[in-house]
Amino acid sequence: MVIGLIGAGNMARALARGWGRPVLVSDAGSGRAQAIVDEVGGERVSNLEAAQRADVLVLAHKPHQLAQVAAEISGAATTVVSVLGATPTAALRAALPGARCFAIMPNTPVEVQRGAIVYAADPEADPAVEATILGLFRELGVVVSVPEGLLDAATSLSGVGPAYQALLAEAQIDAGIRLGLRPWDAENLVIETMAGTAELLLRRNRDTLAVRREVTSPGGSTARGLAALEAAGLRSAFHQAADAVVGPSRK
Repeated sequence: MVIGLIGAGNMARALARGWGRPVLVSDAGSGRAQAIVDEVGGERVSNLEAAQRADVLVLAHKPHQLAQVAAEISGAATTVVSVLGATPTAALRAALPGARCFAIMPNTPVEVQRGAIVYAADPEADPAVEATILGLFRELGVVVSVPEGLLDAATSLSGVGPAYQALLAEAQIDAGIRLGLRPWDAENLVIETMAGTAELLLRRNRDTLAVRREVTSPGGSTARGLAALEAAGLRSAFHQAADAVVGPSRK
C-alpha cells in the first residue's frame, strides 16, 4: 500500500515514523518533507503527485489550507484520510467530491506505535475501505470509534494528552528537584513511573481506583499527597482544560 502525506509537520512525521515504511510526502517548501523521506524512505513530491500515486492520501496540512489543497488534488485523490482538526467529514466530501473521505485524529505517540487514535464513525463509509483504513491506523496504536459529534470531546483527551502528560511530568520532576534530587534522577523516577503505571492500568482492566488503592494506605503519605492534589483543584483543572479545548469548536 502506497501512503501519501500532504503536509510534513510534527503529526506527519510521527505517522511516517510509526508506519516505518517509504511514503510520498509534500510540503510547502519547508524542507521537512525531504527530512521525512531521508529518514523513512520514499519521495518528496507535489500535492498532486501524492494524490495521483497514493492508495491512501493523508491530509496533514493546516486546516485552513483545505480549500487550497483540494483545488490542487480534486479528481486525483480516491481515498483520503484527514487528520485536520475541526474539519468534519461533510466538509471533506464537499471539498473533494467523489473521494472516499475519513476523519481520524491520531496523537503523537503514534510515532512509537502507542497512539490513541480517534475515528469519526461514518455510516456512509464503504465497509471494505473503512476496514483497510482502520487496519492501517491500528498499526500505530489503539483506534477508538466515536460518533462524529463527539470527535472534539475525544480529542480533548487524546490529541492534547501528550502535552498534558509532559506537563505533569515536568511538575513532578521540578518538585523532586526542589526536594534535593538530581534532575536526571527525578526525570528517571517520574517518567518510568508514568510508563509503568500506564502498563499497570492496562493489566488491571483500566481500573484506576484499584491502582490507587494498591498504593494508598489510610492516613499514609500517598493519601496526604492525593488530598493535596484534590485541594489544589486537579480534577477541576482538567475539566476546565477540556472545556477550553472543545469550547472554540462548538461556537
